[in-house]
Amino acid sequence: MTNTIREQQEAREQVMLSPYACLSSRSQGRMTEEDPCHLRTAFQRDRDRIIHSKTFRRLKHKTQVFLAPAGDHYRTRLTHVLEVSQIARTMAVCLRLNEYLTEAIALGHDLGHTPFGHAGEFSLNQLHPKGFKHYQQSLRIVDCLENDGQGLNLTWEVRDGILKHSKGYGAILPDDTTELSATLEGQLVRVADIMAYVNHDMDDALRGGMLANNDLPAHLRTVLGDRSWQRINAMVGDLVATTLARGDGRLYLSARMNDTINELRSFLYDNVYRNYRVHNEFEKAQRIIRDLYGYFLEHELPEDGIGNCCRPRRPAQTEEDEQQDHRQVCDFIAGMTDRYALALYTQIFIPKPWSVL
Repeated sequence: MTNTIREQQEAREQVMLSPYACLSSRSQGRMTEEDPCHLRTAFQRDRDRIIHSKTFRRLKHKTQVFLAPAGDHYRTRLTHVLEVSQIARTMAVCLRLNEYLTEAIALGHDLGHTPFGHAGEFSLNQLHPKGFKHYQQSLRIVDCLENDGQGLNLTWEVRDGILKHSKGYGAILPDDTTELSATLEGQLVRVADIMAYVNHDMDDALRGGMLANNDLPAHLRTVLGDRSWQRINAMVGDLVATTLARGDGRLYLSARMNDTINELRSFLYDNVYRNYRVHNEFEKAQRIIRDLYGYFLEHELPEDGIGNCCRPRRPAQTEEDEQQDHRQVCDFIAGMTDRYALALYTQIFIPKPWSVL
């Protein structure tokens, strides 16, 4: 019997990929069992489901760092995940890891991000009784919210990588492996995420006039170079070379590169993320999120577009009803784009000029 194209691909993976790679044929499966595709491996299928999702399309109008930028060349959350995907896939190919699994995790890792970037996440974390983390929301989207509430039914490995990609202020590659994805592909996305954002946020800050080229300390420029492509090439090359040299099934950065990336990250926090221009917009965005959240705890969610926003919500009868109200409002606001949130806020809270005919 002739093997399907998918089975041929799976056979090639067993021959060509590293012993430490996650093979498509050995996936731990999906939450709901499905017949396999005759053309695509399980991880290719996950990648395609993410790309074709409505949530993925909305990332093009969600903030990365600069809120609703006027220029065409500033990063959005969508361009961020594409850059993460490119960096992670490059490293996966060099290390002979599963490129399709890496790509699926990278493209899905930020689906749960709010409007206005981390300003929105910070606000929802304060407002929702159970807190809010974008990586948990990303998993909730692919499990429960997408596809009209049916979810995307992704493989365990992609879901694990999405949930464990975030590092916050933590170590890039911590010694405690329980913080890391179970697959090296998921761990690659964690590293690629920081490689991408420290470089493109630096690039956007230069474009916006918040930084000048010589503001970056000289010893960092010595290690990384002066251009974005040089910095990315230095980081990627270091991880690949150091990991291959160790060859023990874990990812490594050299001590020098690890310290350099951490210092660059601290430099950006001090000079960009906490810059008064960014911080002032951050506070405005928080106010928008707070006001919308409070409003929709008292009013029904709009059923179509931004209309029909004034119908009072039925008061919660039980604690469970109240928790459900918070969950619905949180999901609704987290899924908004920047421009939708601004339009909704304007309609609800900004007085309209009265015209007399």
